[in-house]
Amino acid sequence: MSVEILDGRTVESFVEDEGAFNSTVDDRFAALDGDRDGRLSYADMAGELMSLRVLETHFGADEDEAATDAELVDLYRGLFARFDRDGDGAVDREEFRAEMKEVMLAVASGLGFLPVQMVVEEGSFLKRAVERELAKAA
Repeated sequence: MSVEILDGRTVESFVEDEGAFNSTVDDRFAALDGDRDGRLSYADMAGELMSLRVLETHFGADEDEAATDAELVDLYRGLFARFDRDGDGAVDREEFRAEMKEVMLAVASGLGFLPVQMVVEEGSFLKRAVERELAKAA
């Protein structure tokens, strides 16, 4: 992990650079495609979806209000369904690219135009966006 300074334009610019963005998305897709069939099942993506930590029980929620296992399964299946645009039970490379583009543009919108300092994981989409921006400036 590293601390980086970025803004929404850094992320937007990365997404707009189809070569750099698609290469990053394709790398992540390949890493998730355990059986190398060119399609991601829910099992292939489950760990990745759960790593997003969309719902945490300790962020202001009382223990009795915490999500049940069934609610968490529904949440992660719903996230998977966003990627599985044709509803066939698997995510192909184009579906993965399209949803990751939407996700990253939503992140860019949320960041806005003022630079923010944040911790990003090595190899993550945000880290690659920052690296691309730094390479352009050099």
